[in-house]
Parts: sequence; structure tokens; C-alpha cells
Amino acid sequence: MYGCELRKDGSKAGFWQDGYEGKTFITFDKETRTWVAPVPQAQITQRKWDALPAQNQYFKSYLEKECIDWLQKYLSYGKETLLRTEPPRVTVRSKTELEDGMETHICRLDAFYPREIDASWTRDGEVWKEETFSGFLAPNADGTFHYWLSIRIDPKERGRYRCHVEHDGLLEPLDLALEEPTNSKSNLGLIIGCVVAALVL
Repeated sequence: MYGCELRKDGSKAGFWQDGYEGKTFITFDKETRTWVAPVPQAQITQRKWDALPAQNQYFKSYLEKECIDWLQKYLSYGKETLLRTEPPRVTVRSKTELEDGMETHICRLDAFYPREIDASWTRDGEVWKEETFSGFLAPNADGTFHYWLSIRIDPKERGRYRCHVEHDGLLEPLDLALEEPTNSKSNLGLIIGCVVAALVL
């Protein structure tokens, strides 16, 4: 197995290693152009390969030049997709449970890319997991993703909670405060009042 890396500062890294039965058998040190045997069984192979300086120079050159060239070529092919970021659209909806007066708040995250996202509920700035639920992270038709999480709280403590979101598409983490749910009883009274007024008229 081998690979190479091109870092942001322009430096390069690479590795070449062979394994046996799921364990590392021998590795190549490209700086010294020698082989390292982490297990005694590899020492014979180590001595044999260390005695091939031309081959070891080729491995070093390959990891630092040819492998990097191929890496840059593949990155250019997929640059648009690999570097694409779409920030999540985050909304918080809530409702009051009529049975016990508790509130359920749902934090919805939609249309974000890439897939990796960190979303959680916090209380007083600390991650909070009690009475929380979450859905599956799923794809949208356009290749972006959506996700949701919910929490059930005592309305007296609403101001202590936030929906916390971190994603590559955001310049900084997002913290959304919880809003007071729409009062269903008031709405019902308003509707009944309108109906009565209409009948009187």
C-alpha cells in the first residue's frame, strides 16, 4: 500500500508499506531511502531491499513527484465537487403539548453540502441530550442533505436552550434560540370569535 500527500504549505509527504495477515510487515523511509522492519520476520526482506539503492531511489522519486502529479490531476478533475460547500438552512419550529404543558422544539437543517455536519442541542452552552431525538441524515434530489433533531423542555427554561450547528459551509458556528410556540388556545378563540361575528353580521 502506498500514498502521497500535498499539504497547503507546499510540503509533500508519502508512504509505502507492505502488510501480512492484517499487520504491517515492512515500511519504506523515503528520507533515508531504507526499509524499516517492525517485526523480526521482515528483517531478511529488509536487508535484501536495502541492498537495492537504485530501486529505493525510484520509490522516493515516485512518492515525491509522480504520485503528486497524479494526485493533482485527480483533484483537478473533481475540484468542483470536492470543494463545493452549501451552508445549511436552519429553522426552529415549536409546539406546546396540551396534556402537560411541555414544549417540543424541532430544529430542521436543509440543503447543506458536504454531508458531514455537527448539530446538537445545548443548555447554557453545554451539549444537552436529555429528552432529545434526531432523524436520519438523508440526501435531497439535488445532492445536498437534510437532517432534523428535536427536544422536549419545560417552557420556563426555554431561554437556556439553543440549536447548535457547525458545518464547512458556515463561516462560524450557528446558535439558534428557541421561540415561544404559537398559543393554540388563543388562535382557537380568535377563530371562534370571527365565526360568531360573521354569524351576527
